[in-house]
Amino acid sequence: MKRIKIPYCLLGVLLSLICVESAPQAYRRDPGHPTWHHGAFHDVKDSVRSDLRQMLLSRAEVPVQVPLEVNVVLIGLNGDGGYRYSVDSQKLDEFLRVGFPTHRPSCLETGQHLDIEHHVVFNAFPIGQAELIALEKAVKAAMSPAGSAREADFGREVPLFEVEATAVESEFEKLYSYLFDVENAGFPAEEMDRPRPTAIFVVNFDKTRIDPRNKELDLDSLMFEKIPPLSEEDMKKQEGDYIYRYRYNGGGASQIWLGSGRFVVLDLSAGPCTYGKIETEEGSVNPKTLPRLQNVVFPRPGESNEQSTRDTFVGKLAAVVATTVEHVIAPDVRYETVDMTTRLLVPIIVLQNHNRYNIMDKGHNYSIDVEAIEAEVKKMVHQGEEVVIVGGSHALHRHEKLSIAVSKAMRSHSLQETKKDGRFHVHTKTYLDGAILKEEMERSADVLAAGLLEVSDPDLSSKFFLRQDWMEDSDGTDDSILKHKPLWASYGSRNQKDRKKSSEKKKQGNVYRTYGTRVVPVFVLSLADVDQHLMMEDDSLVWTSNDVVIVLQHKSEKIPLSYVSELERRYAVPSQAQRHILAGLASVVGGLTAPYEKASHVHERHVVNWLLAAGCHPFGPFSNTSQISQLLRDVALRNIVYARVHSALHRIRVTSEAVQAFAAEHLKTPLGEPVKGKKNKSSTELWVEKFYKKKTNLPEPFPHELVERLEKYLDSLEEQLVDLSSMLYDHRLQDAHLNSSEIFQSSIFTQQYVQHVLTSEREKMKCCSIQYKFPTHSSQNYIYAGILLAGFFVYFAVIFFASPAR
Repeated sequence: MKRIKIPYCLLGVLLSLICVESAPQAYRRDPGHPTWHHGAFHDVKDSVRSDLRQMLLSRAEVPVQVPLEVNVVLIGLNGDGGYRYSVDSQKLDEFLRVGFPTHRPSCLETGQHLDIEHHVVFNAFPIGQAELIALEKAVKAAMSPAGSAREADFGREVPLFEVEATAVESEFEKLYSYLFDVENAGFPAEEMDRPRPTAIFVVNFDKTRIDPRNKELDLDSLMFEKIPPLSEEDMKKQEGDYIYRYRYNGGGASQIWLGSGRFVVLDLSAGPCTYGKIETEEGSVNPKTLPRLQNVVFPRPGESNEQSTRDTFVGKLAAVVATTVEHVIAPDVRYETVDMTTRLLVPIIVLQNHNRYNIMDKGHNYSIDVEAIEAEVKKMVHQGEEVVIVGGSHALHRHEKLSIAVSKAMRSHSLQETKKDGRFHVHTKTYLDGAILKEEMERSADVLAAGLLEVSDPDLSSKFFLRQDWMEDSDGTDDSILKHKPLWASYGSRNQKDRKKSSEKKKQGNVYRTYGTRVVPVFVLSLADVDQHLMMEDDSLVWTSNDVVIVLQHKSEKIPLSYVSELERRYAVPSQAQRHILAGLASVVGGLTAPYEKASHVHERHVVNWLLAAGCHPFGPFSNTSQISQLLRDVALRNIVYARVHSALHRIRVTSEAVQAFAAEHLKTPLGEPVKGKKNKSSTELWVEKFYKKKTNLPEPFPHELVERLEKYLDSLEEQLVDLSSMLYDHRLQDAHLNSSEIFQSSIFTQQYVQHVLTSEREKMKCCSIQYKFPTHSSQNYIYAGILLAGFFVYFAVIFFASPAR
């Protein structure tokens, strides 16, 4: 009997294990699990090629088409979330495809469009019930009481709960990995060039299920059971008589935030939230900025019918998705920096007017973590580029010119604010003008940086800077005004006048950068005994240009800003400079634009939209983190590629115009008219046919070899740009980086070659000129006239005698 009982017990255990294993689980990939499709480039490849050919041969302002895939993940919008509301994913897809087919980023510094245009491909799809309940469970556990808040439109005052976004971020990371088959552990550097999808999580939680006051409801039991429909009475209670909001690392309250990965979370059931700049309408977020299902299910009297309300909701949701693409996924470029350097040196130069503390000392609340900054900067540059960050302190009073610059940069302006008494109060606010500071500081950047680097690592000093011993000593001042000179600037001149100028340059310094080095200095002004509310322009503590970062730091208390989140002012902490240093370097090194800024060609300036001001980024008054999300890191890597391609295509257009101008000047008929071709032929195709395809017997104004090379170059460039578009779509950013480098270099060489040939041929053409004269009379002209008159006489004689009347 025992031998029989043991197998039966084992069989029971195995059956129980099989039942457990067969039970569905959240984030589990069962056989038949729908896989993420990534193949939109094949649908647009032909149009990309045709647009490129049109641009290269006609010099038209046609940008390079780059497909951009955006996944819109609908959570709780499949009849299982709040109000049991369902959104037709195909209808949303179609709406986005028609309403937002393309997006062309601009350069925020110049306001000009880039030669890159994104062909946006949207994929909208819902997720399962198990994943929805898992997210609701995580959000419910992260809720903490935060007092009370008033509902929209001066409604009731209800309990308020806040959710720390960083606490639930890992759950959204699990969902991201489950949907797109990407492991959380990441991949080594050589595997990073695999497709990396971008996602927008549109969330609609059931607020009655995630109510933290409801301890009796077991969400685990609802994970696999069929969710019952709601009665009319239950529908009215879906708001739960409470409000919850997100705060990312203690930043501003919001219901939409940027995660540390490659996703953005938009929670329609959270909020509503209100934040923006005081007494300024532009970019402010209010309860009507984001769509709310409460207004769809219970429309106000006098509004349109139910179908129209649903269409309006889909339209508003699509508008928010489009705004997210424009500001976060494919934003504008802050600075269009084009260089081929392989070394990046970031000296953090602290200039202080006191000896009370040093922000370079570790272990304090105001300390700067250089290693953390270096780790973040390295993620914004491509592989193979060496990044070195050094830091050091200098006494400001030892650098007279810098001290004078700080004093000159002090500015003040009048500010009108409304106080609690309802009246306007005018007061004067002091600030630092970054442009004036830059003028003086950038001249001493390399001298100070070289000293810091030599102290930190003498071996690297010779790699980043070259030192030469001049025949004349410097002027003896501590501030060496540096002028960047090439290597040949120190050699002798041809005449005495040039030697005199050269000797004057020698007095200006003996340090300059080596070839292949880019230096981005970060000046941190650590000041004491200044105005306790001292800031820089636009209520900021950082100022940037395309080659320098300036940060203000002083140990004052919190400075009230002209920004408000809900009913509370936002404050700046001037003693903590870490986040502002990273924000400046992200703009200068990675070309990143703050998620709330965008260039507007209608307004001819940049505009702000504070909707996406919260999340994992160091920009603005509503952020409170010193990290950069993977989504923005990808943008920084693409910005480098975009800048090179934009510059290369500009050179190609200039080269083509130069060839066309030369041909128009020297390629004419014997009567002085331009050579005409078919009406449907562009000017570039015309001269290519004239010289390369040999369709004319006219003399050539420039060598056939030049046009042959240009034809081959344009053909190869077309293939390179098609490959580049495919690489960017497939997230092969390192291959795209190498491809763009080759395109940029070849455009420089081609332009120089064409300029050399045209200059040479223009010199040859100086001996030739076209002259227009009336034809001279000769004896042959009289002979031809006599023959013509004799012919007319014979013709009329034949007609006269051949008449029937005769």
